[in-house]
Amino acid sequence: MGKQNIQFSALEFFSGIGLARAGMEAAGIETVWANDIDGIKCDLYAAQWGSSDLHFGDVFNVDAKTVPEADIAWASSPCTDLSLAGKRGGLVDGPESKAFFGFIDVIEDMGDRAPHAVILENVCGLASSHGGSDFRMVVEEFNRLGYSVDAFELNARRWIPQSRPRMFVVGVKDPVGGGEIDTSIRPDRLAWIHSEPELTTHITPVEKAPALLSGGFTDIAERLANDDPRWWDDRRCKTFVDSLSDIQRKRFDQLKSSDETVARTAYRRTRAGKPVWEIREDDISGCLRTARGGSSKQAVVFIGKGMARIRWMTGLEYARLQGAGDFKLDGFRESQIQYAFGDAVAVPTVTWLMEQAVIPALKKGLTHD
Repeated sequence: MGKQNIQFSALEFFSGIGLARAGMEAAGIETVWANDIDGIKCDLYAAQWGSSDLHFGDVFNVDAKTVPEADIAWASSPCTDLSLAGKRGGLVDGPESKAFFGFIDVIEDMGDRAPHAVILENVCGLASSHGGSDFRMVVEEFNRLGYSVDAFELNARRWIPQSRPRMFVVGVKDPVGGGEIDTSIRPDRLAWIHSEPELTTHITPVEKAPALLSGGFTDIAERLANDDPRWWDDRRCKTFVDSLSDIQRKRFDQLKSSDETVARTAYRRTRAGKPVWEIREDDISGCLRTARGGSSKQAVVFIGKGMARIRWMTGLEYARLQGAGDFKLDGFRESQIQYAFGDAVAVPTVTWLMEQAVIPALKKGLTHD
């Protein structure tokens, strides 16, 4: 994650462990300031990037006068109140997701020093939260601060073997328009903003996004020694297999009798009031989550050539599945790594978004200055 041909600078709000920073850096953008309120994430951030640019604390307590001038402001604001898995309190009433307005306050208070581009990253549930009114509110707030808006839904599976759809709202002061609606990255639940005359929007011309990957998890799965204590014992493996439905058991047996050994991820579900395991058919990981709840934690099944071994997904696999396999993890517990990486943005998704939808607008702005 070295600096490459730095052209622009960025502020990173709700920075977490700095994966947006990694993605921007790969696109030639240097992060000059970062902020987060989570101690574990800040410790991981500092281990990777150093602490000189990192400011620990509540975004509502950030003094705009202390924030340096930069070209871009990135915000991965809390998704808890917008996620379909949460209580959906929304942007205004949600105790965590309302932090978005703390970000807006800082950008507004920066005045003439405000960045030329602002990006909000969040779960796709933002599009439907409160019947779409929360999404409209984001667009209106960006408009109020002088930004024209475009919006994308990008699945990290286009670049890495993890199914991780996320929503990105991009505001720029010098929009590059004239693009066409591609429903694979601008579905109707986002594209409607471009037909609303009250909203200031643009359709950025972008290259076609890569196709969704059909495999790759086996290649990045961590190879543990046979005597590694993280492998489940026979009793736990039997409980796993016994919980499988008839369809799942058939899949398990077919994979086990195969001539090649593959890795598959599995989720624990509740079906008809009973806990069961379900193995993914494809060579792709399900969406990483914070692993605070047992149902969101994935197991990994190495299976084939008449054998099957099972364990929990490792912290290194979490990092690799976010495009950050070289991240510094020494000194942190597996649970800390899984929590922090499960609540982060995929690195290559950020890079693509910067190169396609943000940097062209920044370069256009330079020609106007």
